[in-house]
Amino acid sequence: MKQMERPGWDDYFLQLADLVATRSTCLRRHVGAVLVRNERIISTGYNGAPRGLKHCLDTGCLREERQIPSGYRYELCRGVHAEQNAIINAAYYGIATQDAVIYCTNQPCIICARMIINAGIVKVVHRGDFEDTLALELMEEAGITIVEKRNMG
Repeated sequence: MKQMERPGWDDYFLQLADLVATRSTCLRRHVGAVLVRNERIISTGYNGAPRGLKHCLDTGCLREERQIPSGYRYELCRGVHAEQNAIINAAYYGIATQDAVIYCTNQPCIICARMIINAGIVKVVHRGDFEDTLALELMEEAGITIVEKRNMG
């Protein structure tokens, strides 16, 4: 019987972030995030409307209606980013994020980067597919380890 190769921790948690992203209600981009401490999941998040509000699936995309390109005017959106939701969900349930690692299906934006820094997250593992150089610069300045893993393995 052939034994399956076990994925490393980064690949494992990125695969879980892919699964979390399937819950996204964004019409433009499905993003997932998994927040981990000591190789244990402490929170997850996907991009979608705030708790109790209608989703973009129901209302349409404000950014599409206003022809706002990706990477601009983040505030003109109903959605909360996956990374933000992972951090907020941890806070909602009273779980500390200090010294955690966040696994993201996309590179975090500048807004998420600032939250990641202030949440005490020490490492970001992402797959790229979004470019925000200021976000990377701020996380690097804060001493956060950043790992981009476009391909599994």
